[in-house]
Amino acid sequence: MRASLAVAFFAATSIATPSRAATEPAPSAATARAATEPSPSSAAPASTPSSARPAAPASAPSSARPAARSCTEYLPDGAVRPTLAAQLAERGSSGHVARMTITVTHGRGEKVLPAGFRVERGSEAMRAIEAAGFRVPDPSGGSPPILVGPTPAELADDSKKTVTTAVTLPLLLLPEKAGRHELELVPLPIAIGRANGQVMTLCTPPLRIVVDEPIANEVDPEVKRNPPPRPQREEWLLARQATFAALLISALALLGSYLLYRYTLRPKPAPQKPVLPPWVAARAELAAIRAARLVEAGTLDELVDRVSTCVRRYLGERYGFDGVESTSEEIRAALRRIQPAVVDRPLIEAFLDETDLVKFAKAMPAPSECEAFLVRAETVVRTTTPAHAIADGEEDTGRDVAARRAA
Repeated sequence: MRASLAVAFFAATSIATPSRAATEPAPSAATARAATEPSPSSAAPASTPSSARPAAPASAPSSARPAARSCTEYLPDGAVRPTLAAQLAERGSSGHVARMTITVTHGRGEKVLPAGFRVERGSEAMRAIEAAGFRVPDPSGGSPPILVGPTPAELADDSKKTVTTAVTLPLLLLPEKAGRHELELVPLPIAIGRANGQVMTLCTPPLRIVVDEPIANEVDPEVKRNPPPRPQREEWLLARQATFAALLISALALLGSYLLYRYTLRPKPAPQKPVLPPWVAARAELAAIRAARLVEAGTLDELVDRVSTCVRRYLGERYGFDGVESTSEEIRAALRRIQPAVVDRPLIEAFLDETDLVKFAKAMPAPSECEAFLVRAETVVRTTTPAHAIADGEEDTGRDVAARRAA
């Protein structure tokens, strides 16, 4: 009777929960064979007394939740499924990392995506992985997945239609209870990109690993002390910015010092003397000639030459031509073209004729004539001085300049 009830309960459980086979990972080969082989109790026909009640079909508890699906394969139309092989260590320690190696053999135009094997936190796949006793470390925590693509030799060999990509995934073993356990890793998704932009998803096969406690082989395990602290390096943004600013300021200071040094070495223009009006400069120069007492010294030719040059320079600066390099005829022609007409032009022409006699005819005047020659030069300058200059007192300024030069 007990054997018949057990067979009925097993059959009812199999009928009442058909959906778990679709959601749970596929069993291993040994488990599949054990499920397909008939048991001794079910092989022999069981007789049930008429008074025995049939076993009621077993139902799942109301609090039980359906198992989460960890991976769903997807192949686009016309895509050839790549070959996928996965390996996991046979044994591991609770709280330690076990590395899973996945080898994908795919087409030359396909590529295993770096983010294809990263499971999002809080997703259905992550819940299924955690329910199986595994944890996926955060990639930014120091144990990221490692992807090794095809070698350059494989890519250069056009005769090969497929290449190989290896992926190493770190998995943290965290069973719910202490002791030895055999954990089964649920299928994990692997995304592969195609040359046309499509993405296919493959699932790894379920793998098993035996997990032991780290202190399982110790007779009297002692509490281990915490490891020594390790120095923590932080990025000090303020110090880095201050260093960069100091370097920049130093560079600018050196550049400014160099430019200032080059500026101090530049050729400096000679200081220019204040420009005096031509009549002031002429009166000062004639006063200096008179103060030199050239008549008493007997240097009459020097007196005539200096007076002639002074008057010619004055006429040129006064009326806008080169009086020193111009001949007497050129000076007369220039004076005729000036409008309004030059005052006392005949006096100027007579002065020029007298200078030509001394210069070309070598007619040296007497000392008394030299004094008169100097007076006529002063008269030429005085009569051609503008009226506004006389009103502003520039005549007196010329006398002061002559006095300072004589001193």
